[in-house]
Amino acid sequence: METSLHRELKAIYAGAGNRQEVACDGYRIDAVRRGQLIEIQHGSLAAIRDKVATLLEKHRVLVVKPLVARKQLIKQDKKQGRVISKRFSPKRAQLLDLFEELVYFVQVFPHRRLVLEVPLVEVEELRYPGHGRRRRWRRNDFQVEDQRLVRVVETFRFKKSADLCRLLPSGLPTTFHTGHLAEGLKMPRHTAQRMAYCLRETGAIRIVGKEGNAILYRHRRRAA
Repeated sequence: METSLHRELKAIYAGAGNRQEVACDGYRIDAVRRGQLIEIQHGSLAAIRDKVATLLEKHRVLVVKPLVARKQLIKQDKKQGRVISKRFSPKRAQLLDLFEELVYFVQVFPHRRLVLEVPLVEVEELRYPGHGRRRRWRRNDFQVEDQRLVRVVETFRFKKSADLCRLLPSGLPTTFHTGHLAEGLKMPRHTAQRMAYCLRETGAIRIVGKEGNAILYRHRRRAA
């Protein structure tokens, strides 16, 4: 079922007077604006990879991948029921979380007809007790009724591999490994490895050697 969040983002990106829910080349498209197809994807980018690749053969495509920077959890006693409590989730997405999804999309991005836009959003999530737990809530014992957009905090736009390099930490050595990325961005090493993979596969960096077991990278422009 379509959430309020999806509808609200669709309305924002479609703008006034433009078409929504359009059939195109055998696919259903969220919106079309000035000849550009717009796809809003809350789930994994892998789910729309083949669809987007096919559409890019003939069309300009904007893929919108929202990341939830802040979420207020609204607990109800039942579906569409009385609000019991409200609290903010400790989980907060950051822009660097994009690489957790981009690893499944590097076969498509970058492309001359493709724009990837990442809005950091604040949302409200309405929950109610899950089935089989009538008297007391337990961990993960809930169902999500809806998600609603509170505001768009900030939006980032990526059109080419060089745009991803803006996310690299300052002071990075000319030749670096994922340990440098992890330290510079205060992220786990496995996340830095995903980031390096995405940058390598999109052509932003290249492998130039090894240091022990660590692969060494360099910016394409520096390598040249």
